[in-house]
Amino acid sequence: MSGDFDDLLAANRAFGETFDLAGFDGKAHAGVAIVTCMDSRIDPLGMIGLKPGDAKIFRNPGGRVTDQALEALVLGVHLLSVERILVVPHTRCAMASATEEELRERVGASAGADASWQSFGVVADQRAALADDVRRVHTHPLIPDSVPVGGFLYDVDTGLLTPIV
Repeated sequence: MSGDFDDLLAANRAFGETFDLAGFDGKAHAGVAIVTCMDSRIDPLGMIGLKPGDAKIFRNPGGRVTDQALEALVLGVHLLSVERILVVPHTRCAMASATEEELRERVGASAGADASWQSFGVVADQRAALADDVRRVHTHPLIPDSVPVGGFLYDVDTGLLTPIV
């Protein structure tokens, strides 16, 4: 590790000087959970006017409702004050603009190794996948019907959300 993270650790020390979440209970104070993509162009809290401590955020490639995302949502609803759920993929997403084979080739070339076995969960039709993901949350036996679930597409060029489902 020798020095590989020095810049980040220095930034963390500066962050710690004004850190004000000590003793925070870890609940979603705005009652919101967001499932979105890992894309660094997305600021999940800022895009809906929230701040740290307001929401539970689950990120993965493509912003899909995976088994792990469902696990997080169930915990959020029952233990962490989540009352509303947003599922938010985004425009110009690599998971929706490449085929599984193309991603395997690109990763394999970068890794210098065979990546033909790796699954990346590409999305052929973002709107259909979003509808399926919202339905998956709605029909989960441990997420009550009283919890609203919305599907939105985030535009990485404008910062705006478009309701889809």
